[in-house]
Amino acid sequence: MNPYTLPDRELEALLHDDAPCGDATSFALGIGPQPGRLVFRARYDMVLCGSEEALRMGELRGLHPVGRVAASGETLAAGAEILSLEGAAGSLHGVWKTAQTLIEYLSGIATATAAIVAAARRGHPDCAVVCTRKNFPGTKPAAIKAVLCGGASPHRLSLSETLLVFAEHRAFLGDQPPAASIARLRRQWPERAIVVEVADEAEVLAWAAAGADILQLEKLPVEAVDRLHRQIPGTRLAAAGGVNAGNAEAYARAGAQILVSSAPYFAAPRDVAVTLTALPTTTEP
Repeated sequence: MNPYTLPDRELEALLHDDAPCGDATSFALGIGPQPGRLVFRARYDMVLCGSEEALRMGELRGLHPVGRVAASGETLAAGAEILSLEGAAGSLHGVWKTAQTLIEYLSGIATATAAIVAAARRGHPDCAVVCTRKNFPGTKPAAIKAVLCGGASPHRLSLSETLLVFAEHRAFLGDQPPAASIARLRRQWPERAIVVEVADEAEVLAWAAAGADILQLEKLPVEAVDRLHRQIPGTRLAAAGGVNAGNAEAYARAGAQILVSSAPYFAAPRDVAVTLTALPTTTEP
């Protein structure tokens, strides 16, 4: 269920950011070498994401897991254990907050994504949910993992691998007709689907006639999607702009085969409860 794990260099950077010169409190108290256990639990129901990264952070600091580690993508009930780590108190404190916060934010995205996917599938079982590249800059690998764990897929990983024609592109094309623009795109990138974002029904019909593969309907109401789906059944329609768990079912039922959303990136984190306890110090006989 885990699509991938962030590389060690990124996890080390996160840990270093939180303790660039070590943990001053643990050092000053002299508790660093003492053994302990750190347990992460879901405080509320959630779709989990980030447990593999939390585990690896622990391993990078000499900690070891105890028992089962819940996998990203699992749906957890409130109170369910995510991960338990044991080792030196200094390392436990060094990993604690960074790992906890990463799980909380990524699980928030994954949980919100799953809610939109569930709503879309109620509207039509084959409706796909895709999340935009509007994640906070620098967080793309983590955010995309959370989207995948929630059951959606990336809308565009980057500008370099998709063809999506906005009105802002068309502003530079003068009076070039849609068919000429589509033909040029097909010559330049013959293996890519051509997506065109449109803002009204007249634009939809014009670009459908020109041969666009997918028409991205920017903020068109559900009623318009329903009309267009009936008029141009051979063209895939993607509803975009304001798509969320509250309207995804209606858009899917109206005939949008793809729902484009940024909403999961703005979801509240899912709280993770943490307990950190001392373990008995073993003594040599």
